[in-house]
Amino acid sequence: MQHLQDSFGRKFPYIRMSITDVCNFKCGYCLPNGYQVDKGDNRKFLHLDEIKRLAKCFSKLGVCKIRITGGEPTVRKDFFDIIKVLKFESGIKKVVITTNGYHLDQKAKQLVDSGLTGINISIDSLDRETFKNITSHDRLPEILKGIKNLQDLNFENIKINGVLLNGVNSSEKDFDKWSEFIKKNKIDYRYIELMRTGDNLDYFNKYHVSSKVFKDYLNKNKWIYQTLGKDAGPSLNYINPEYKGKFGIIAPYSKDFCKTCNRLRITSRGDLRLCLFGNTGISVRHLLQKDDQLEELKDLILGQMKFKKESHYLELGDTGSTKNLSKTGG
Repeated sequence: MQHLQDSFGRKFPYIRMSITDVCNFKCGYCLPNGYQVDKGDNRKFLHLDEIKRLAKCFSKLGVCKIRITGGEPTVRKDFFDIIKVLKFESGIKKVVITTNGYHLDQKAKQLVDSGLTGINISIDSLDRETFKNITSHDRLPEILKGIKNLQDLNFENIKINGVLLNGVNSSEKDFDKWSEFIKKNKIDYRYIELMRTGDNLDYFNKYHVSSKVFKDYLNKNKWIYQTLGKDAGPSLNYINPEYKGKFGIIAPYSKDFCKTCNRLRITSRGDLRLCLFGNTGISVRHLLQKDDQLEELKDLILGQMKFKKESHYLELGDTGSTKNLSKTGG
């Protein structure tokens, strides 16, 4: 079997696949004004058959995990069909999603029944008012109810992500709340360092804080660093024998963050992106129209690997072509 490998020896068993740019939340760090139609790109989002062919191709290239992202992936009417196709008809072993948790309380059983392997839910704060201020939605109780419903159905691979925002959710009091939450819940909580994108410079300058503030908290409270498998994401994970859950840190501005990169990205309109903050992407959509295009598609993807750079250049202020995080799945 051929495998995806770049010129720096990194292998890529993990794909982040966006299936829509549309999101129904208005998070300050991503889409503060809500979803806006891109008038410069009138291509439709990938349809089910295209997604199936693309996933089959990636499985032939050694990919074992696909994360469905957006936008908010659950807004698609065929969302559950996409999960089932990826899980049962493409050869992909792990199918996970990232979601804002909208109507999670109503969708929990359907998610479990779909064959989903794991779920990441975005919750920036356990304080209801703070959550509302960040997302423009007062839906924290229903999201937490959805998580409880998943647990009651014995769904175990639950992770929660929050963007670390200076003066908003970055205090020791905030950390203590999450610590108390994961002490009794087998859930991983990861703080993501706020990333600058093409259209959030003012927000970034106001709210960015180094993830070191949380790392110092973990060290002070005797959390232990844990290594993970080859298809894991970029999180640095910490365990404590007294807690059911784990903590994690995603720190894109840290030294050597890209050294262990193991993922490529597909945009909702069928562009292959080698990096979230890259300047280029190449469309593969013309090779997703027929089943007999598989070998040609494989060759195109393999040929792109030599163009993957050693690092993003976020620390230099270079955000590439990423205007906001809904465009390439964050």
